[in-house]
Amino acid sequence: MMNTNRLRFAPSPTGYVHVGNARTALFNFLHAAKTGGALVLRIEDTDVERSKREYEENLIKDLQWLGIDWHEGPDKGGDFGPYRQSERTETYRNYGQQLIDAGHAYYCFCTPDELNKAKENAQEQGLQQEYSGKCRKITIAEAQKRVQNGEPAAIRFKVPENTEITFYDLVREKVTFDSNLISDPIILRSSGMPAYNFSVVIDDYLMKINLVIRGEDHLSNTARQVLLYRALGFNLPKFAHLSMVMGSDNTKLSKRHGSTSLIQFREEGYLPEALLNYLALLGWSPAGGDKVIFTRDELIKDFNIKKVSKSAAIFDYQKLKWLNREHLRLLDDKELGTRMTPFLRRAGFEFADDPGIILWIGKTARVLSAYHHLLSEIAEGFKQFTSLDYDPTIISSIADSEEARKVISIMSAEIAGVPSPVDFSKVAEIIKKIQQQEGIKGKALYHPIRLALTGKESGIELNDFIPIIETGSTLDIKPAVYNMASRLKVFVS
Repeated sequence: MMNTNRLRFAPSPTGYVHVGNARTALFNFLHAAKTGGALVLRIEDTDVERSKREYEENLIKDLQWLGIDWHEGPDKGGDFGPYRQSERTETYRNYGQQLIDAGHAYYCFCTPDELNKAKENAQEQGLQQEYSGKCRKITIAEAQKRVQNGEPAAIRFKVPENTEITFYDLVREKVTFDSNLISDPIILRSSGMPAYNFSVVIDDYLMKINLVIRGEDHLSNTARQVLLYRALGFNLPKFAHLSMVMGSDNTKLSKRHGSTSLIQFREEGYLPEALLNYLALLGWSPAGGDKVIFTRDELIKDFNIKKVSKSAAIFDYQKLKWLNREHLRLLDDKELGTRMTPFLRRAGFEFADDPGIILWIGKTARVLSAYHHLLSEIAEGFKQFTSLDYDPTIISSIADSEEARKVISIMSAEIAGVPSPVDFSKVAEIIKKIQQQEGIKGKALYHPIRLALTGKESGIELNDFIPIIETGSTLDIKPAVYNMASRLKVFVS
């Protein structure tokens, strides 16, 4: 008997990884890591028309970026491969034949046109679309003869009548379905490709998966799969069905709510640590306390599948942004600078991967993180250090005030005589000197300096802004960072 938990994440490579699927992958990963189990990545690519290898490559890249790892898969191999369903079709055919031989399945010769017409008729009458069972009445001898003569045929599972389908769910506890409400599902298409409900049962059994964690939208599928497990003589794995991820309006999360795929969150400048942290809190609550900031290791330590909620999880973009800023603060300056690099280059900055430049970027990004939540937003914030394109009202507000002109004129003359980079302590000394000599103080003294240096009425404190532009002006960055002397000249030329 297997004691080790074996779990799987089995996405279809038909698009980019949605946060709902990413959360499913995360909960599988956390449970496997917490219990010392194994996580399998299986690619369910039997939808030939929509499945693409580039999507598979992207999902692997996205999951790795998020911090999710697995033990077996198409990229790693393992003892239970192949890990792409498209490479396992012969296995599915063999089990399909086994079900026919045992009387649990039958050949279906209904054409797509017939099935579509039946579906349309049901819709017109307001009825649930169910297969009529037409081909169930065909004898096995006649069916085999028609197949041998080359007539296209799918294989349908024969759902037993008047049967209670019950299974235990780690999240929802006892779940029961009535077999009379389930029509006979196709398990093998006429093309030879398996249907979802059939292939996952075969694969989970052969790959020795003993815990299936997936979304609640698979609950009705599970009922069909339980019947297949029984018909094939397989032991049932344990199940845990996660609640859906919803938007703020309580509808299923979609693009109209905002970003939904991992690649979008990555490109917008969310940290993987923050998104991982947030996804873990969608439907799961840590035991004790109000802690919400978790590292990956802390999540593994604290995660408990039995603490997962049945209630729908609401995706709150503002909370995610807040979490992102909190995780930014956990990075040291060098690491933050490294994370900022691609976003700055995308924003039009050019620089070498010089340690001094990376450190300056990190220190500057930390200051900007008080005003922005995402790396992409912070990158845009860097542009204020490389521009002298001041609003005309800012220039005129200084030009129209004799006191303001005097403050800036003296400041400019004093700064011109100080080697760059100018230390903030020197600036403080000059400001004190102006106050003592000219008797100008308070807002009349500090506001013109702020306007001249930053071009803004409010924003970054001068004790942070000045070291940024002074140090940045000495670095080989394009466009160049304008230092104090350059900025003050705008108002005294």
